[in-house]
Amino acid sequence: MKTFFATLAFIFVCTIGFSQEDQTSNFWGNVRVGGGVGLNFGDGFFNGTLAPIAIYDFNPYFSAGVGLTGSYSSQRNVFKSTILGGSLIALTNPFPEVQVSAEFEQVNVNTNFDSRFVTNADDNFWANALFLGVGYRTGNVVVGIRYDVLYDEDESIYADPWLPFVRFWF
Repeated sequence: MKTFFATLAFIFVCTIGFSQEDQTSNFWGNVRVGGGVGLNFGDGFFNGTLAPIAIYDFNPYFSAGVGLTGSYSSQRNVFKSTILGGSLIALTNPFPEVQVSAEFEQVNVNTNFDSRFVTNADDNFWANALFLGVGYRTGNVVVGIRYDVLYDEDESIYADPWLPFVRFWF
């Protein structure tokens, strides 16, 4: 929880600092939406993910926003898992081609195992991640890598603290 409040404070301080510039356009003119979609399946396995995000461009150098995450995974006769949550994100572009990001993500994981194979192993828990990332930006696409500074091999829902990303903005 301490990390959540630290992230909020970071976004607030950055917003105050960068929003001093005069904004002559309307609010919705500075909002961009984007996100990610994922689909993976084969031999009884299925995984689908939808992760929309909306950000507000305070100026050409700084943006902040919120995102939602929804994911469903299943393996026939083994398990079914649902992940739902959200994130806060801050983006800065020190140069037009470079994007640096900080993103706090909190998700609820609910996993149900087939009782024929595993007994009393159903699980429901909250997982947190704080990603620091860097990416190459060209037009409305950013490709990069991010690192989860809160990564714990026993607690994380991710297999590795390093995660590549592709962001699309409209």
